[in-house]
Amino acid sequence: MVIVMKPQARKEDITGVEKLLKSMGFDVHISEGSERTIIGVIGDKRLLADTPLELLPGVDRMVHIVEPYKLAGRAFHPENTVIKIGNEEIGGNKVAVMAGPCAVESREQLLNTARFLKSQGVGFLRGGAFKPRSSPYSFQGLEEDGLKILAEARDETGLLLVSEAVSERTLELAAKYVDVIQIGARNMQNFALLREAGRMKLPVVLKRGLSATIEEWLNAAEYIMNEGNYNIILCERGIRTFETYTRNTLDLSSIPSVKELSHLPVIADPSHGTGRWNLVAPMSRAAIAAGTDGLLVEVHPSPKEALSDGPQSLNFTSFARLMDDIRNIAGFLGRES
Repeated sequence: MVIVMKPQARKEDITGVEKLLKSMGFDVHISEGSERTIIGVIGDKRLLADTPLELLPGVDRMVHIVEPYKLAGRAFHPENTVIKIGNEEIGGNKVAVMAGPCAVESREQLLNTARFLKSQGVGFLRGGAFKPRSSPYSFQGLEEDGLKILAEARDETGLLLVSEAVSERTLELAAKYVDVIQIGARNMQNFALLREAGRMKLPVVLKRGLSATIEEWLNAAEYIMNEGNYNIILCERGIRTFETYTRNTLDLSSIPSVKELSHLPVIADPSHGTGRWNLVAPMSRAAIAAGTDGLLVEVHPSPKEALSDGPQSLNFTSFARLMDDIRNIAGFLGRES
């Protein structure tokens, strides 16, 4: 349930409603919009049966939410959420770009990539230090050494860092180095990890699970938000279908669907969504047309020598062409890049 306050509601009116609800054992989440404040109420609504909240000062009306995701839904927060990270914004008019190698392999590899991405106008450097792989014999990442290399790249270039945490332990470690935590598809329903990410308060890129429905995806975001962290960036990275030509099926319809259901920003990962480098650019263009708030793209100095995900990584020349496409399409749609 949400309580919609009147446009002219005073701060003390909002505080009064909040105190009353908390005294009754409810979790309370406040969303301040440009015109009015909405108070999200989590708990057994039967406890409010004999409490006429509509009569409280500043209260306009109560709205009962049918969807299981309360905080991630538009009923709680009608306006789009814009997440500010350093000098970058995600969820506004700009098409944000997060790019870099699947895995941090060496200092030389990462610094060369970071310098190139900076020259292309990219705002975020992504790179994996912990790699949950399908095979236990595959490269698992450099762990904290990889995070230290990422931090060095940020110090030199000013790029903001995005890196994945795969457990509560690695989350605590990554939070010491990066600006944005990524929770991968395999961990989308790792509820202990989601809760801990909610307590960390760092922005979170939450990837859609391999076989997750949109509702399950939004419910995963709800776990994070229920701990007080509303800085969540949803990432469509492709789902598993019967098709085998591509690594996954990039569900571009999820972008406008989620933006209709939720206020959270949505980005697309065409690298994992297709698994083929030559499909990354066309699917990036399509994602921008579908309304994505940003792109997550894998870039490597020499994809043929990459220790992970080489076939879906762009080299520097291909990525430079993609950035031209992004600028052209964004400009045509009246957006920034």
